[in-house]
Amino acid sequence: MSRSIALVSLGCAKNAADLEVMAGNLVKEGYSLSPNPDRADVVIVNTCAFLKAARDEAEGEIRRALEMKKVGRYSKVVVAGCYPQRYPDAARRFPGVDEWLGVPGKWVEPQMPALRFTGKAYAYLKIAEGCSHRCAYCAIPSIRGPYRSRPIASILREARALVETGCRELNIVAQDPMPWRDGRKTLVDLLRALDAIKGDFWIRVLYSYPSEISDEYVNWLVSSPHAVRYADVPIQHTVPEVLKRMNRGAAIPATLSIAERLRGAVEGIALRSTVLVGFPGETKSRFERLLADLKRMRFDHLGAFSYSPEKGTAGYSMPGRPSRRVAEWRMERVMAQQRAVWGGIAKSMVGRTYRALVVAPGVARLESQAPDVDGVVRVDRGETGEFAKVRLVRRAGFDFAGEVVE
Repeated sequence: MSRSIALVSLGCAKNAADLEVMAGNLVKEGYSLSPNPDRADVVIVNTCAFLKAARDEAEGEIRRALEMKKVGRYSKVVVAGCYPQRYPDAARRFPGVDEWLGVPGKWVEPQMPALRFTGKAYAYLKIAEGCSHRCAYCAIPSIRGPYRSRPIASILREARALVETGCRELNIVAQDPMPWRDGRKTLVDLLRALDAIKGDFWIRVLYSYPSEISDEYVNWLVSSPHAVRYADVPIQHTVPEVLKRMNRGAAIPATLSIAERLRGAVEGIALRSTVLVGFPGETKSRFERLLADLKRMRFDHLGAFSYSPEKGTAGYSMPGRPSRRVAEWRMERVMAQQRAVWGGIAKSMVGRTYRALVVAPGVARLESQAPDVDGVVRVDRGETGEFAKVRLVRRAGFDFAGEVVE
């Protein structure tokens, strides 16, 4: 008799990829995905615990699932992911949870066809687990452990299956894809092997630590038949004194030159980054310098976050931390400036025609738009999972309205 599962996915794309693997294996074991997400035999809450806001969201979803269990909507509640990995004593706080699962301890190869929550058009292809950087603000290494590369054979097997089932965009994800290794094979070797797969599809690499972007990788961006002209390079800050405190001192020269370097090498490339404001040691003058640097760099897409002190990280007890109010105000200033930068970039794009991937009815994305974070193009028509030529008609916030042309 088939048993049904409901799924709650929280956090980043890497978390979503983990849940896709888990759900695919459960389907192989005889479970079915419940047509009603609020009623199933088993609910799986896949959690994030990176920041306080993520923990609050996870705890809220756990409480909600337990309330649903009390009224008979679920018979079993399973909590997976970063929250139980970081807080092994969570069972005492939520005694109604039936099973606690952490993050993947070792690779379990996806069994195809796996459940793909992203839809037909695109997928996340996870190539590594964990992180060996020791950024002073980040708890990820303590949650997910040191960096472990996934074997190339497993990655290619999954990638071929995705393309064969109609996937038109492979989004390469890891805490940091750049250090990936399998024996003597590097990330660029992996990307060239993906290029050898037959089909019309995009390859997008998400997250690139600035100092790890090699000339070989840049050459791949230029020469690959599948690479999108896009780079996600979270710089976190631009002031050397702050970067040193963040334990990102080795990346200072690359951080300050990365925008110019990539634009000079890859014609038409779109750049995304993130910055962290309010970290200990960020004075008013240092913040103003960050603002000036960001204005000069003119990232196409930019996310800003206010620092959240995390126990177990080097930054937790550092002196000189701006108040929460100041950090939030600085975050708003960064984003206000970015909205003006984006307005100028978007204005130059309106009226032009681009190749776009239709990812859902009435929704497409350009090469310059990564899934979930960079906005979309609202289109008048187009078949989901196919490429189309789209003329941008107008800007709508961080999105565009466009029309498909022959």
